[in-house]
Amino acid sequence: MTNIKKTLLLSFLSIIFVSFSVKSIAQNDTQRQTENSSNDRYFRIMFYNTENFFNVTHDTLKLDDQFLPNGDHHWTWDKYKHKVNNIAKVITAVGGWTPPDIVGLCEVENRYCVDGLVKFSPLEKFNYQIIHKESPDRRGIDVALLYQKDTFTPISNSFIQINFPFSKNKKTRDIIYVKGYTNKHDTLHVFVNHWPSRWGGQLESEPNRMFVASVLRSKVDSIFETNKNANIIIIGDLNDEPDNKSLLETLKAHGKFDNIQKNELYNLSYYLQFEKNICSHKYQGHWGTLDQIIISGNLLLKNKKLYTSLDDAHVFKADFLLEKDESYFGERPFRTYIGMKYHGGFSDHLPVYLDLHRK
Repeated sequence: MTNIKKTLLLSFLSIIFVSFSVKSIAQNDTQRQTENSSNDRYFRIMFYNTENFFNVTHDTLKLDDQFLPNGDHHWTWDKYKHKVNNIAKVITAVGGWTPPDIVGLCEVENRYCVDGLVKFSPLEKFNYQIIHKESPDRRGIDVALLYQKDTFTPISNSFIQINFPFSKNKKTRDIIYVKGYTNKHDTLHVFVNHWPSRWGGQLESEPNRMFVASVLRSKVDSIFETNKNANIIIIGDLNDEPDNKSLLETLKAHGKFDNIQKNELYNLSYYLQFEKNICSHKYQGHWGTLDQIIISGNLLLKNKKLYTSLDDAHVFKADFLLEKDESYFGERPFRTYIGMKYHGGFSDHLPVYLDLHRK
């Protein structure tokens, strides 16, 4: 065979091989997409502590002085815009092929910040709707809920204000409560939380979180009294671990899953931390789980049309959200600030999310 014929034959075989490979890849991609769509989650709910999502305008009624251009953190318009895009990137990444149906947020300063996030960032194309109200928190940080109007319709919402009986002047964030239904008419009861911090010490500040837990438990009890099959989902930064008293004793969010009762609460983050060693927050070298997902037992019963499982709760630990921990070991969340120094990252917390399925 001449060299010319050999060259032509090899070229012909190469074309066939490439065509076959491209076709195979396309078929595999189509199969993968089909499998993903058939096995896909029906509904995704996420929560994210955004770490000091402030705008650059001073609110004379709030203690936001640190996050101003001339404040301790030298918070500028460029840093604010970078923060907006970072949060949008996280929400988009958690969604994957489709955006999360419900997004709970905390440490947002005001409606201006939330509007900027959903209207002037890559999230704009998703047309998220907003549930938010200015809270009495002295620092001016609030909770907010975003939802996709094509997949979730609120029936009612309220902002549960916390009035401490032992400290009349103490203020904290409201709890957002939203009752709504999905596009398949499954009713959900969603609570978005940001409980009081551990400032001053965990034990010293524990009564604050215990009281908030009691307020939330009272609301949960009132729902169960009306409907023992209620689908309740509690998300938030609770500033306590899943095995702390506020969660186990006051809120009664169980960490054992061997005898599921439909009208009890179960902490999926307990399972993540203590069974799978997956956590959302790192403090002084210790990983813990302040950001939690708690659900009613009804959602863990597989004989229901709407259901989830222990393995449907996740901490989103994408590489871009982590960095090397120079002070201790391993990795840590890539945060916006380290002390007073601007670091340019995302947050000191990792997002958490839950997938629901439907038969």
